Amino acid sequence: MGESIDLGFFDDLFSMVKSNFVDHFATFEKCVSPSYLLEPPYRHVLAAIARGDGKFYSVLRKARLSEGAGEDIIRELVSLGILYIEPTREQPLRVHPKQKVKKELRSYRIQDKLRFCSPFMRFWFGFVTSYKEELLQGNGTRFLENFENHYERLRSLIYEQLCNDMLEEYYRNRSPLLRTGSYWDQHSEFDLLAVTSDKKLILGECKYKERKVCRNELTKLKAKAEKSGIPVDRYVLFSKSGFSNELLGLKDASLMLFDLNDLKILL
Repeated sequence: MGESIDLGFFDDLFSMVKSNFVDHFATFEKCVSPSYLLEPPYRHVLAAIARGDGKFYSVLRKARLSEGAGEDIIRELVSLGILYIEPTREQPLRVHPKQKVKKELRSYRIQDKLRFCSPFMRFWFGFVTSYKEELLQGNGTRFLENFENHYERLRSLIYEQLCNDMLEEYYRNRSPLLRTGSYWDQHSEFDLLAVTSDKKLILGECKYKERKVCRNELTKLKAKAEKSGIPVDRYVLFSKSGFSNELLGLKDASLMLFDLNDLKILL
């Protein structure tokens, strides 16, 4: 793919997207391989993953596929290296088959998540493919407008993954992490849940915003953790734009704060 791409890294993001994916749409479309991924039902499945939360059966429902057909397609996409499965860490609602479950949870399904192996594929099926006919004619107006309005969802997941990697590196010579990654259950979703080798549980959120993270974010995180019944030992917050003075001034040994500079540990 790299042989076909000439990105101007000193351009701003939107200029770079226009000069490549509008002006040279056909060239980039050829990078999507195998080419039948651009056709239904593969395109529908990949678009549902790129635009949603990636939960397995939610994807099949949005793609309007039966579970049998959808599971076959997912297996194929995983074998091709297009997707990988992020397993759920949620505990089963039933410990034994005859255990009663609350009525409101009887239709609830614990689901794995589907992730793209390549950020390019996630970008293509999340933002580009819907505007194929217009882009083939050199008209990128609606594509660029949609990208500017919604590209937050593209970068936020990458930022979460980098933060997970950074925390793993941070703990490598302290108390190496046994498990890390995002976490979700019937109550909430969390950007980061990690367990250290000394059995400490770390729960965190990653905020890629143009404003400082305030104490309110920590309060909300603690409330979500309590609702999900997670016995947290340490809370961690990542922020692109730093933290409020109130949050920085907290004398709380169970709280860790990291900003963009801390990601340099990955270089």
